[in-house]
Amino acid sequence: MNCLKLLKKSVIDSQIYVSLMGTFFAVFFIIEQNTFRYPTFFLIFITYFSGYLYTKYQKTKYFYRILILNVFAGIISAILIIFNHNEIRLLKWLIIVVLGLLYNSFFLENYIRKIPLLKVFYVGLVWGLVNCWLTLPQFNFPIFFISFFFITALVLPFDIRDMKNDTIQTFPKLMGVQNTKYFAYLLVFFACILSIFYLKSEFALSFYISSIITFILIYFSENENKDAYFSWGVETCSVLPFLFLGIIKYF
Repeated sequence: MNCLKLLKKSVIDSQIYVSLMGTFFAVFFIIEQNTFRYPTFFLIFITYFSGYLYTKYQKTKYFYRILILNVFAGIISAILIIFNHNEIRLLKWLIIVVLGLLYNSFFLENYIRKIPLLKVFYVGLVWGLVNCWLTLPQFNFPIFFISFFFITALVLPFDIRDMKNDTIQTFPKLMGVQNTKYFAYLLVFFACILSIFYLKSEFALSFYISSIITFILIYFSENENKDAYFSWGVETCSVLPFLFLGIIKYF
């Protein structure tokens, strides 16, 4: 039990896990487009990691330490872009960083996280932009919508988890848990259909298998579930396309 608590504290609570999940979700599409480079991998991870730390430690005594860490992370990210990419990618990255700041910054009178029902779509938007715009030479609409639908669906179970504690209107509070699940199923279905039509065959198959597991995890999402179900289970769905791609390519 102590080992599990230590693992949760060092991997989940530190935001390393969700950052890795987001990074490997992006890598799945980067490989599909044959544009993989290690500097891009590290850029995405650093961006997600610093962004999630910034969001988590709002209004805490650690915030200014996190802010200093984010400044260093920003400098490293800029160096990675300048020496390995171009000024266009730097501009794209800056826009995505600003979108992240707008999501949850306590010094703003109104930030995205406080707007009812918008949060789930906004997270899908930012992850979609990372996958289809930041990492690719041109904006890729199919990859954007696959990412947008899939990630938006994955955020909904977390709203189910938090529905009794949320102070703003969320989908589970508005239309109930079951209808929220139906909405999530529909979003995953849209993402899956798009992947079949627009991704290469082995990538589409990987995404299809991942979608089946995602359906199952959404189905069993309940407010009474332990946090580990969401932090380890639902969160892992975003890395499944990459994992299944590796299995398919190996065999």
